[in-house]
Amino acid sequence: MAVVVRFPSWLAALALMLLASCWLAPTAARAQGQQRVVQFTGIVATGDSLLGVPGATVFVPKAGRGTATNPYGYFSIPVVAGDSIVIRSLGYRNQYVVIPPDYPRQSYSVIVQLREDVTVLPEVRVFPYATEKAFKEAFLALRLPKEKGTSAAENLNQDILRRIFNNAPVTSMGNYRQTMQAQQLDQQRRMGMGPSQYTNNPLLNPFSWLQLIKQVKDGEFKKKEGVDY
Repeated sequence: MAVVVRFPSWLAALALMLLASCWLAPTAARAQGQQRVVQFTGIVATGDSLLGVPGATVFVPKAGRGTATNPYGYFSIPVVAGDSIVIRSLGYRNQYVVIPPDYPRQSYSVIVQLREDVTVLPEVRVFPYATEKAFKEAFLALRLPKEKGTSAAENLNQDILRRIFNNAPVTSMGNYRQTMQAQQLDQQRRMGMGPSQYTNNPLLNPFSWLQLIKQVKDGEFKKKEGVDY
């Protein structure tokens, strides 16, 4: 015999509402307490040539952390949806990128073009004295030595100048010409057209041996009558 228990309709509705609230409460709590993590990647380049900017800083002020671009201007950093990222580099204006709060994907890629920040520095004059007035007074009070008997006069001596000229090292143009001539001579040696240790030394030159044998056969080394060596 089955026993059927009837509950009031309002009690059944209340039970369903309690079950639904218990099932949706953890999901709502996770949605409010945790935001979506997004992998923020991109390339930081110059605005004119689109060349990568190495060492540029990609910083998240809200989180207090960041990263730097590699030698090619590429970066990758995890951020939270809704974060504001500042990208900066020395000599360029700061650029800002904001991740949308409701961004649905797991990655966000951009190409950031930095603009040059030209700053004109004020003129700076360096003097050997504290003030310009002190420098003028010291310059007017300067007493130059006489020409005779000074080191400047001795350095202009003709014998000293000739000795310096003869012993001076090769100039940059002379070094360039010598290097080019050495490279050309080495190339000619490899092609068999230039002088080498075999062509300069008759004992190592096969053509010299052939010429010597021919001269011996022809009797060029026989002592001729009436000729004294």
